[in-house]
Amino acid sequence: MQKPAVNEPRIDPEEILEGIRRWVEVETPSHDGVAVNKLNDIVEAEFVALGAKVERVPGRDGFGDVVIARSPWGGDGPGILVLSHLDTVHPHGSIDTPELKWRREGDSVFGPGIYDMKAGAHMAFYAYRHLLRLNEQSQLPITFCFVPEEEVGSPTSRATIERLARNAKHVLVTEPARDGGKIVTSRKGVGRFVIKARGRPAHAGVRHQDGRSAIREIAHQILAVEGMTNYDRGITTNVGLITGGTGVNVVPQECTAEVDLRVPDPTIAEEMCARIGALTARDPDVQLKVEGGMNRPPYTKDAGIAALFDHAKALAAEVGFDLQDVPLTGGGSDGNFTAALGVPTLDGLGADGKGAHTDYEQIYFSSLEPRTRLWVKLFETLK
Repeated sequence: MQKPAVNEPRIDPEEILEGIRRWVEVETPSHDGVAVNKLNDIVEAEFVALGAKVERVPGRDGFGDVVIARSPWGGDGPGILVLSHLDTVHPHGSIDTPELKWRREGDSVFGPGIYDMKAGAHMAFYAYRHLLRLNEQSQLPITFCFVPEEEVGSPTSRATIERLARNAKHVLVTEPARDGGKIVTSRKGVGRFVIKARGRPAHAGVRHQDGRSAIREIAHQILAVEGMTNYDRGITTNVGLITGGTGVNVVPQECTAEVDLRVPDPTIAEEMCARIGALTARDPDVQLKVEGGMNRPPYTKDAGIAALFDHAKALAAEVGFDLQDVPLTGGGSDGNFTAALGVPTLDGLGADGKGAHTDYEQIYFSSLEPRTRLWVKLFETLK
């Protein structure tokens, strides 16, 4: 691994970890805007202390604010956009559970949202601070964008993300590394649909024949939707939530199914949205309504992304590790939005680890220093 000059401030993994801990210990479930804003306040204060220009876009619909921090150099010209989210999927109290309490066991450090993605978000901040400690400036202005609701599709922050991306030359996303430290250069698109059935209620014992079951209708639709999965084509359809009925002795009048769709490219996205949208009721006496569509466009490794990856790979070699990429991942991120606009985007630049969204979520301490050093080099060299 490349060693710093004798008088050069060192990148201290223990200091990085302590900063990550401060952020992880503020629990931030997506739908609790007040909780997310508590961490937003901390992030804002840390950037202000470094002389950054900070903007807060007020949250809405119960979500927290978007925090935008800009380097004091470089003006308003196209630069580097760093994308992070501060929300997690974990409910309040997760950090007090035996599984997700903050702890370090060997190389693994546990905590709710530590892997996805508070570690990566803080590593990028640390790299920026390290640049200032070196009395350096990046060749391009740097803009950090922290969103409050990425885990639920970024419904209130997407417009801000796209606005910032249109004025960026490069986008770097602090989502976690994959499969032993690989970064992401393409992602499937994500679609979300709600299928609603409305039947006719009746007494399940006395007048069962008069009823028209919404649950039975949805059961048929579930089989139809799940049958659209095609692994060879990179298509997955998943009915993940079902609600319906009023009582076990009542023929159910209402039932709803919520569908997750993942597709590899825009053409297949259009095809699958049309197929799901064209679903019709099997029972002519039941009304069926399908709502939804793509909420994250797919993106592929085009020439701009390939060139940006090659640059990062060369920098990683200078640091002392071999950087590889995942050719296509099924998980969506805010990088889907920026790459779909044609802005070269590197994703998965956060910490290595495992267990996103689980009760064993963890990062590997050994990944903090080399990957933060990569962040510093990206800031120093991108132009």
